[in-house]
Amino acid sequence: MTLLGIGLLTGVTTVLFGFGGGFVTVPVVVWADSALGADAIRVAAATSALVMVANAAFATVVTPRRVVGVLRGGGPLLLLLGAGASAGALAARHAPAGLIRWAFVAYVVLTVVDLLLRPGFLRPRAQAAVAPGAPRPLPAAVGAPVGAVAAFLGVGGSVMTVPAMRRAGHTMHVATALANPLTLAIALPAAAVFLGGSGGLVGTEADVTLVGLVDPRAAGALLLGALPVIAVLRRRPPSIPDRLHAWTYVGLLAAVALAMVR
Repeated sequence: MTLLGIGLLTGVTTVLFGFGGGFVTVPVVVWADSALGADAIRVAAATSALVMVANAAFATVVTPRRVVGVLRGGGPLLLLLGAGASAGALAARHAPAGLIRWAFVAYVVLTVVDLLLRPGFLRPRAQAAVAPGAPRPLPAAVGAPVGAVAAFLGVGGSVMTVPAMRRAGHTMHVATALANPLTLAIALPAAAVFLGGSGGLVGTEADVTLVGLVDPRAAGALLLGALPVIAVLRRRPPSIPDRLHAWTYVGLLAAVALAMVR
């Protein structure tokens, strides 16, 4: 029931913040699979990737075409995000578990500091038009490193793309909606890699059934809670003032960082 409840929250974060599940899923699966010891973080990153595939795909399908149209012509960016994600997932299968955990914490903390101190996120410049040809989230050249970092940590990449879109002048509503197709480009190849093998997992004697590095029980419970929420919120999105939306995004990241260091 706890995982189902967290799945509801994951659905909310997918729609409102563009987090396809990663920043919420990783701490929760670390807790749920604590019997795996240090290896729980690798299972969490892998399970997060699978959850993000479903959440981000569903959220993308129900996003208005005029919004998704901003990514028209962005094929090179999507391909490089996917290539980087494959490399990042392969690295996560064999990296020391402690490295992944503390890299996750450092990544989130640095992102929060950047959002608070660097101009353009909390107070964006004039809003950009939502139309094909409007500024893209990232230049194609950085797709591979963004995909690699996101897949290695199990976070999906939205914490890079949403601030970039904000600084290009998009509202939080548009920026978070566009994060979902970009997350899908990262999560799909990453999930395939994680499902392909255990990567030398040492905690297999624990009472946790895995497919590759993925915990299907946790993923199923999280998705059962998330998908109905995504469907409802995409059809009836809440009206949130843009600045409050941005501050809530920062607050959620800070809460996740605190949860991972406890």
